[in-house]
Amino acid sequence: MEIELSFFNDTNEEKFDENYFLNIAQTVFKHLNLDYYFIFELNLVSLEQIHQINKEYRKIDRPTDVISFAFEDHVEGEKTIILTKDLPRDLGEIFICVDRCKEQAKEYQHSIEREMSFLFTHGLLHLLGYDHMKKEDEEVMFKIQDEIMELLHL
Repeated sequence: MEIELSFFNDTNEEKFDENYFLNIAQTVFKHLNLDYYFIFELNLVSLEQIHQINKEYRKIDRPTDVISFAFEDHVEGEKTIILTKDLPRDLGEIFICVDRCKEQAKEYQHSIEREMSFLFTHGLLHLLGYDHMKKEDEEVMFKIQDEIMELLHL
């Protein structure tokens, strides 16, 4: 497995670096038995930035905690992408709001590391095609999230 992460931190948060997220990504991919060359982007952003992204792309006029833009979203009627281990698999982009992460860590009474890991895992699962729009999909995705958080000891 090879992972190429483009990491951008548009905040003053210095607690998290590229290696922090690469370790989590490796855990996710190993847990899902995915052995490919993965490329994706992670952006740590402010409350204002995530609000603007949410408003512009999702037409929801409020901030949120994490937004993912999957490049491999399957559209009904399209041919399935044939995956090989030789070619890079460009998954997409994840945006995490550091301010919301801190607020939610305090609200849920756990560490900012736990919350950041959860938000990143959630976003990465979206890039891999998992969703929670239907109850049965939610159960699958949330079960995987819980398993990964356990593997991370968080």
